Amino acid sequence: MSPPILHLRDIHITFGGTPLLTGAELAVEEGARVCLVGRNGSGKSTLLKVAAGLLDPDGGEVFRQPGTTVAFLPQEPDFTGYATAYDYVAAGFVEGHDPHPGRVILEALGLTGDEDPATFSGGEARRCALARVLGPEPDILLLDEPTNHLDLSAIEWLEQELRGLRSAIVLISHDRRVLDTLSRETVWLYQGVSRKLDKGFKHFEDWRDTLVEQMEQEKHKLDRKFLREMEWLRRGVTARRKRNQGRLRALNGIREEKRNRKKVPGAAQMKAAEGQTSGKLVAEMKGVTKSFDGRAVIRDLDLRVQRGDRVGIVGPNGAGKTTLLKTLLGDLQPDSGVVRLGANLQIITLDQSRESLKPTWTLAEAITHGGGETVSVGGETKHVMGYLQDFLFSPEQVRTPISRLSGGERGRLMLARALAQPSNLMILDEPTNDLDLETLDLLQEMIGDYAGTVILVSHDRDFLDRTVSNVLFSTGDGVWTEYAGGYSDMAAQRLAARRVAAQTETEGGGQPGKSDAKKDKNAQGKPVQTGAKRKLSFNQQHALKTLPDRVAKTQTEVARLQDVLADPGLYANDPKRYETTATALGQKQAELEQLEEEWLELEILREEIEGN
Repeated sequence: MSPPILHLRDIHITFGGTPLLTGAELAVEEGARVCLVGRNGSGKSTLLKVAAGLLDPDGGEVFRQPGTTVAFLPQEPDFTGYATAYDYVAAGFVEGHDPHPGRVILEALGLTGDEDPATFSGGEARRCALARVLGPEPDILLLDEPTNHLDLSAIEWLEQELRGLRSAIVLISHDRRVLDTLSRETVWLYQGVSRKLDKGFKHFEDWRDTLVEQMEQEKHKLDRKFLREMEWLRRGVTARRKRNQGRLRALNGIREEKRNRKKVPGAAQMKAAEGQTSGKLVAEMKGVTKSFDGRAVIRDLDLRVQRGDRVGIVGPNGAGKTTLLKTLLGDLQPDSGVVRLGANLQIITLDQSRESLKPTWTLAEAITHGGGETVSVGGETKHVMGYLQDFLFSPEQVRTPISRLSGGERGRLMLARALAQPSNLMILDEPTNDLDLETLDLLQEMIGDYAGTVILVSHDRDFLDRTVSNVLFSTGDGVWTEYAGGYSDMAAQRLAARRVAAQTETEGGGQPGKSDAKKDKNAQGKPVQTGAKRKLSFNQQHALKTLPDRVAKTQTEVARLQDVLADPGLYANDPKRYETTATALGQKQAELEQLEEEWLELEILREEIEGN
């Protein structure tokens, strides 16, 4: 095992009299892939700032190997003093080094470098900040929520870029798929200290649950021992006797341990206050078109949302997702077509900018809208302190200003504020930004249990797969296509449609009239219908028989390559083999994904044929 190039030991930090970190550690070796996980407010971003040298701890040691370069991506980059995007990126390079790679990355992410940072959207700010830290290829790359505000194509680009870097990476993210893809070590911040798992995030949740259970058992044993010793003391045993002094000291030690032991925090109680039942029809669009400055963002869209639907809206930044939402809800009028809303709608909205939260408000004022000590949730009156504790806020935080909350805590507060209002239609615009993984799990459960209708905008593939029943996807030029299922289902249907269209064009002898007409049908995610009875071709039948074995063999090869890369000393001892293995792993993972999609496509096709 090679020595760490960055090592934080026994880090202690206290803010406002409350200890945040009480012995956290982080060791980073060359080429490491570490994910840093923990609840919102557990100190993840703070520890990353200590690692970056931006914050001095109250206690502990920080070691960086001399000459080691470190780049830090903050959640909220500061562009003050920079006239253009390129100026900001170039400032991330060491003096004398050519900043041209930064411009290359800017262009790969869809920016020219001439943009004024003062006009940036959230996505543009994130892409510019990524170019600044990725361009110099530092020895250590510290990334705090790098996928926030990125669209799916940018997230997939980032995954590939990070895979190929030689830099060691420490990553904070709420995106499970990104963590699964990139991490090989997991550091869990819990109750002010860190615990390390020498495996990637895929193995984390089972490991964490086992540790929490063990801690609960230890707490229970300590409580029982304390009660026994207190009973001994109450029985009137003379503590002055010499032989009892040791036992009395042990009892005082147990008292001290109980005082210092933090309570194992429970889960948030996330439940929406449900309103009256809406009509069966929630919203409908017929032939709707909407343009800005001659560019269509919605073109001839037919859409019907019914009570209980879970609709995910997916598309690149700038595709018009927010415009579509506003048009659907009647906040914007279409250029043509008809929009109709159903009866008895009670709508709550969670906006991604969180602008409705005033920084000077206390948490209590945010929930009660400026007055009172109680909040009504689902017909039940609750004290604001008890309600906020359901969302994992401590009693001490209730009177603190919102400006002191972390990004994730602000997100959780927005949820608490929105869910307190009775509703039957929930609009969630990028709800996953900054939320910790446990809160995301609870949000998913809440959406599943919600009796009303949900429309959400998200770039989180895993979250979409877990929550939505159909996806409305931007295919470009104002065209929106509806697919059944979650994100993975949509991707499989789009792949199947492209392949069927290509096959149809080949079989049609390249006749433009036939192939184009059938391509149009496939582009809408609908199966091609012909007069003859459909059946699987010989090649398709053969593929269905052989694909399971090919998938299994490829999975085995992926696991073997991952085991090779898991060797912490591989990069230091044999960098060429490390690079070759990493490239091979990327190729095998892409091959596995393609095989799985092909298998899924054929299974869907077989079921459709057998069902006819």
